[in-house]
Amino acid sequence: MADQHDENLLPDMLPLYYTRYFPQNIFCRWLSCGNNPKPLSNRELSFTLADDVYLRYLSINDQKEFQTLLQKKCPHKLDIGAVYNTKPSIDRHDAVVLARELVFDIDLTDYDEVRTCCQEAIVCDKCWKFMVVACEIIHTALRDDFGFQNILWVFSGRRGVHCWVSDYEARTLDSPGRAAVADYLCLIMGGENQNKKVHFASDLHSSIWRSLTIIDKYFEEILQDQELISTTEGLKSFLKMIPDETLATQVQENLERMPRSSLERWDTFVTTYNKYCKENINATRKIKYLVEEIKIQYCYPRLDVNVTKGFNHLLKSPFSIHPKTGKVSVVFKPEHAKSFKLEEIPTIYTLLDDSAQDNVQHQSNMRAAVKNFQELVFSLEKAEAMRRKNDANASLLEF
Repeated sequence: MADQHDENLLPDMLPLYYTRYFPQNIFCRWLSCGNNPKPLSNRELSFTLADDVYLRYLSINDQKEFQTLLQKKCPHKLDIGAVYNTKPSIDRHDAVVLARELVFDIDLTDYDEVRTCCQEAIVCDKCWKFMVVACEIIHTALRDDFGFQNILWVFSGRRGVHCWVSDYEARTLDSPGRAAVADYLCLIMGGENQNKKVHFASDLHSSIWRSLTIIDKYFEEILQDQELISTTEGLKSFLKMIPDETLATQVQENLERMPRSSLERWDTFVTTYNKYCKENINATRKIKYLVEEIKIQYCYPRLDVNVTKGFNHLLKSPFSIHPKTGKVSVVFKPEHAKSFKLEEIPTIYTLLDDSAQDNVQHQSNMRAAVKNFQELVFSLEKAEAMRRKNDANASLLEF
């Protein structure tokens, strides 16, 4: 049972999981902080039941009511929405969104044009490195450029990660504010038919150089793991990213004479590029940052910006079970993403089967994930208490 996923078993297993393992208390405390100053009952929850029955505009008053609802409905999937000015089930057509965590959704399927080890819903340790880079770049930007502190990272349960920013300033951002953050963090532009999706017309912002420093820590590994320019198709795509036809021809001639190693070919490309720039100073304006642009296109986070910009998009709850894999959407620290092992992620089967080979390890990993969640919530509660105190003092000073 622990080794194979069977969605038909979930109706029997989910009540046990929600009772024994889902951190209901800390979950409700997290939502309560995110709702302040409105009551918890104004937060929208959504359940997906068996046979894809979808229930929206649910809400809870407290943990006891949440526990009852979980046991009664036994959701195969639990999603979280925004905070409204009223209970979401009442006058929902006229309800106004008052708060919502600033969220980011990064899915490995959006990397299918560059990853070669897997495609679509399949994920392995090689393509997980794209998520490692994404976590480090996004987390650093949110912390250093925007000053956010309460940043929650969650494995989606299948092929990506979710990021929840719970700081008051983030939760109360309006749509233009969210769009500005999303646009600031989005460097890859264009659809499937566009060959070159990164263009730097002027000197690079310090945040881009910082991102490149992070990418450089993993670039050679990703280059080799994904065989980005070792295959005929990969090389063809690579050459299309070079806008200067003369340079592209030189690179093609040099690389086709070489062994198929992506790392050796990349080094030769950089050498060819540097030589070309020295010999053709007047022609280098549009390719000044070509090396950096290609690195960004290969490795920079691919964000679903609509998730970040909008208020109405619901996102899977931490510790929800992914119905297609049985894996737990565990909370993790971004600095631990590089040691993240997909096969060590707890599943509902291994957690509930004491005889499962991975039961002990998965139990331990589940406890660690809950601890990560607790630390974030404790930090958030402290920040909220301090904010309310400062607001109260400011109100007193006005009189």
